[in-house]
Amino acid sequence: MAKAFTKLRQKMSKVAQEHSSEIAQKILVSMPLQELRQAREMSQKQLAEALSVRQASISKLERRTDMYIHSLRHYIEAMGGHLDIIARFPDGEVRVNQFENIDKK
Repeated sequence: MAKAFTKLRQKMSKVAQEHSSEIAQKILVSMPLQELRQAREMSQKQLAEALSVRQASISKLERRTDMYIHSLRHYIEAMGGHLDIIARFPDGEVRVNQFENIDKK
Protein backbone atom coordinates (compact mmCIF):
# COMPACT_ATOMS: atom_id res chain seq x y z
CA MET A 1 0.00 0.00 0.00
CA ALA A 2 1.28 3.48 -0.89
CA LYS A 3 2.12 5.86 1.94
CA ALA A 4 1.41 9.57 1.91
CA PHE A 5 4.51 11.60 1.14
CA THR A 6 3.83 13.89 4.10
CA LYS A 7 4.02 10.94 6.49
CA LEU A 8 7.26 9.72 4.93
CA ARG A 9 8.67 13.26 5.03
CA GLN A 10 7.90 13.52 8.77
CA LYS A 11 10.13 10.49 9.37
CA MET A 12 13.08 12.17 7.61
CA SER A 13 15.68 14.08 9.58
CA LYS A 14 15.50 17.89 9.46
CA VAL A 15 18.67 17.94 7.33
CA ALA A 16 17.17 15.46 4.87
CA GLN A 17 13.93 17.48 4.74
CA GLU A 18 15.86 20.68 3.99
CA HIS A 19 17.94 18.92 1.33
CA SER A 20 14.78 17.53 -0.25
CA SER A 21 13.19 20.99 -0.29
CA GLU A 22 16.27 22.50 -1.95
CA ILE A 23 16.20 19.86 -4.69
CA ALA A 24 12.47 20.39 -5.24
CA GLN A 25 12.95 24.17 -5.56
CA LYS A 26 15.74 23.72 -8.12
CA ILE A 27 13.49 21.44 -10.16
CA LEU A 28 10.58 23.90 -10.00
CA VAL A 29 12.72 26.88 -10.99
CA SER A 30 14.03 25.28 -14.17
CA MET A 31 12.02 22.98 -16.40
CA PRO A 32 11.38 22.39 -20.10
CA LEU A 33 8.15 23.68 -21.66
CA GLN A 34 6.54 20.24 -21.77
CA GLU A 35 7.08 19.70 -18.04
CA LEU A 36 5.87 23.22 -17.31
CA ARG A 37 2.65 22.54 -19.25
CA GLN A 38 2.17 19.26 -17.41
CA ALA A 39 2.81 20.93 -14.05
CA ARG A 40 0.08 23.43 -14.97
CA GLU A 41 -2.16 20.40 -15.62
CA MET A 42 -2.78 21.24 -19.27
CA SER A 43 -2.76 18.84 -22.18
CA GLN A 44 -1.26 19.70 -25.55
CA LYS A 45 -4.80 19.66 -26.93
CA GLN A 46 -6.04 22.19 -24.36
CA LEU A 47 -3.10 24.47 -25.02
CA ALA A 48 -3.58 24.14 -28.79
CA GLU A 49 -7.23 25.16 -28.41
CA ALA A 50 -6.24 28.19 -26.31
CA LEU A 51 -3.75 29.23 -29.00
CA SER A 52 -6.03 28.33 -31.94
CA VAL A 53 -3.45 25.96 -33.43
CA ARG A 54 -3.24 22.23 -34.00
CA GLN A 55 -1.99 19.90 -31.25
CA ALA A 56 0.91 18.91 -33.52
CA SER A 57 2.09 22.54 -33.45
CA ILE A 58 2.32 22.41 -29.65
CA SER A 59 4.28 19.17 -29.81
CA LYS A 60 6.70 20.70 -32.32
CA LEU A 61 7.09 23.88 -30.27
CA GLU A 62 7.89 21.92 -27.11
CA ARG A 63 10.71 20.09 -28.88
CA ARG A 64 12.31 23.20 -30.34
CA THR A 65 15.51 24.59 -28.90
CA ASP A 66 15.23 27.84 -30.89
CA MET A 67 12.01 29.83 -31.24
CA TYR A 68 10.65 33.32 -31.60
CA ILE A 69 10.07 35.24 -28.39
CA HIS A 70 6.47 35.99 -29.33
CA SER A 71 5.79 32.25 -29.78
CA LEU A 72 7.17 31.54 -26.33
CA ARG A 73 5.20 34.45 -24.85
CA HIS A 74 1.93 33.19 -26.37
CA TYR A 75 2.65 29.68 -25.05
CA ILE A 76 3.28 30.98 -21.51
CA GLU A 77 0.30 33.37 -21.56
CA ALA A 78 -2.04 30.58 -22.76
CA MET A 79 -1.21 28.81 -19.48
CA GLY A 80 -2.01 31.95 -17.50
CA GLY A 81 1.58 33.09 -17.04
CA HIS A 82 3.70 36.08 -18.02
CA LEU A 83 7.08 35.86 -19.74
CA ASP A 84 9.93 37.92 -18.33
CA ILE A 85 13.40 37.95 -19.86
CA ILE A 86 16.16 38.47 -17.31
CA ALA A 87 19.82 39.05 -18.16
CA ARG A 88 22.11 37.96 -15.32
CA PHE A 89 25.56 39.47 -14.86
CA PRO A 90 28.15 39.06 -12.10
CA ASP A 91 27.16 42.46 -10.70
CA GLY A 92 23.37 42.09 -10.95
CA GLU A 93 20.29 41.34 -13.02
CA VAL A 94 18.49 43.37 -15.66
CA ARG A 95 14.93 42.76 -16.86
CA VAL A 96 14.92 43.11 -20.66
CA ASN A 97 11.72 44.90 -21.72
CA GLN A 98 12.44 45.38 -25.44
CA PHE A 99 10.09 42.55 -26.44
CA GLU A 100 7.08 43.40 -24.28
CA ASN A 101 5.14 45.33 -26.92
CA ILE A 102 5.92 43.26 -30.02
CA ASP A 103 2.31 42.12 -30.54
CA LYS A 104 0.82 45.49 -29.63
CA LYS A 105 2.38 47.36 -32.58
